[in-house]
Amino acid sequence: MTTSRAERVSAAFVKLTDTLVADYDVLDLLHTLVEETVGLLDAAAAGLLLVDPQGELQVVASTSEESQLVEILQLQAGSGPCVECFRTGVVVAIDNIDSMAGRWPEFQAAALSQGFRSVHAVPMRVHGRTIGAMGLFGQDTGALTPEDSAIGQALADVATISLLQERTIRESALVNEQLQRALNSRVLIEQAKGVISHTSGVDMSEAFIRLRGYARSNSVSLHSTAGKIVDRSLTL
Repeated sequence: MTTSRAERVSAAFVKLTDTLVADYDVLDLLHTLVEETVGLLDAAAAGLLLVDPQGELQVVASTSEESQLVEILQLQAGSGPCVECFRTGVVVAIDNIDSMAGRWPEFQAAALSQGFRSVHAVPMRVHGRTIGAMGLFGQDTGALTPEDSAIGQALADVATISLLQERTIRESALVNEQLQRALNSRVLIEQAKGVISHTSGVDMSEAFIRLRGYARSNSVSLHSTAGKIVDRSLTL
């Protein structure tokens, strides 16, 4: 039976809001966010930036190595639609990356080299504070429809609430602790992907699929699984 778009949107929100009433893996939540958003909005890829306790943006989740590379290059250049979205707290839409007229040349070159032709950056906000941005990359030119834009923002908002809901946001230290935990896990996961890629002869995307699949099937965290792979106590 074919699932309607409304049913798929509802299922995505249920998947994200499940984290509000249960223990959850922060990195798995963020990867679920980018994957669900790409699937629902028919984007080619998505990448997620979060700010660390020192105020620096870091890449914490992506649906492809290509989108991760573009996000990293934005950070190195200190400019681009996702960086701008984080700084302003508002959506930044580039309908045609080819026609940016010299704006963010490093981002433009990186995005075009990876086959992307449009980008839609959505802020992750809570209580008036912007903690990151999600970039949706398209292989074709054109804008998101108002409905798609609203769905993307709503998914980002729910994920933000889930990310920071541990107890309540009573003090900044709690927010920073959650964000730092996600960033630390990301570093370990990248190391584990490298180990799997090298030892199994697969690309980095397949390495992450294997890592995440093992963690889910064994009901353990991505962080814990990655740590075992890095210290060689686990081989996938």
